Amino acid sequence: MTTVYFVRHAKPDKNILDDRIRPLTDEGLADSEKVTELLKDKGIDLLMSSPYKRSMDTIGSLAKALNMDIVTDEDFREREAGDWHGDNFLKFIEAQWADFNYHIMNGECLASVQERNIRALKRVLNEHEGKTVVIATHGTALSTIINFYKPEYDFHSFMRILDFMPYVMKMEFDGEEFLGMSEELIVEKTY
Repeated sequence: MTTVYFVRHAKPDKNILDDRIRPLTDEGLADSEKVTELLKDKGIDLLMSSPYKRSMDTIGSLAKALNMDIVTDEDFREREAGDWHGDNFLKFIEAQWADFNYHIMNGECLASVQERNIRALKRVLNEHEGKTVVIATHGTALSTIINFYKPEYDFHSFMRILDFMPYVMKMEFDGEEFLGMSEELIVEKTY
């Protein structure tokens, strides 16, 4: 059996507009210690992350505690929102969940996000079978993974976790076969 702990990043600094380098707030850094406390004794074999700073920083103290490096994978990155202009981002998100092929100029549809995240996950499952893996990721990316295995996971399910930062979801697999999942950590913050 392979165990994957997906870690949605802690609270980011929304004042930094560049998605790739957006750091955690001081509060987010403090909350990331809860991830370390949860996972440090779980027999982790591999730490992986989206290449985005907020994801890597969320498991940074865990990496130090375990004396392990973090391997990044571009496929675990967040959705490219595209050329969004306006103040009703919620309407855009709802439209994406209603139609997984919906996107705006220079943006990515949820079908594409899901495809690359599942591709990356299957690589992990095949290359690290029987191991315990941590993957630091993002709310939309993780939600598309959950939706792949649980199609009933929808817009309302996504909205439920919007303010969970950090958030840890444990998934178990036999080879590539999904066995089940459980929420392991929920830290509620206003996003």
